[in-house]
Amino acid sequence: MRSLILGGARSGKSTLAERLAAQSGREVVYIATAGRGDGEMDARIAHHRARRPSHWVCIEEPLALADVLCAQAHDDRCLLVDCLTLWLSNLLGAHDDTRSQCERDRLLDVLSAAPGEIILVSNEVGLGIVPMGELSRRFIDEAGRLHQALATRCERVMFVAAGLPLVLKGTLP
Repeated sequence: MRSLILGGARSGKSTLAERLAAQSGREVVYIATAGRGDGEMDARIAHHRARRPSHWVCIEEPLALADVLCAQAHDDRCLLVDCLTLWLSNLLGAHDDTRSQCERDRLLDVLSAAPGEIILVSNEVGLGIVPMGELSRRFIDEAGRLHQALATRCERVMFVAAGLPLVLKGTLP
């Protein structure tokens, strides 16, 4: 099962993803894409760590997400990736368009072939106004394209607002 969970900041998408992972009955590997950069981000990371079960394996990988999925995917595992928009930001921040495209394509390929369950969390950022800055516009465009490509490959797609999931594709377990 492939699940994509979209929502705004603090919408409850990570909590939903964690609940689905816990209910999967599989060993959970949490793949964090956030990098530490400031006190506020450190606080967000600490908040996520504090609510996760201690027996979950956590792997931090800001760029080579497909490599981690390949290495960790197994029939008896649930991989929870949180979050794809941070991963995309990391790729765009590396200023290497060739690598960004390669990593995106590899993620889509791996997602289609990997065994086990995979839950992907991402921020829906395309619901507001179009930003004035070129990089911000590119980020929103790339995130939108990534989400569309992922949605076609996932059996379940949900949008979360105010902690409430709206199923766009598939069903809740």
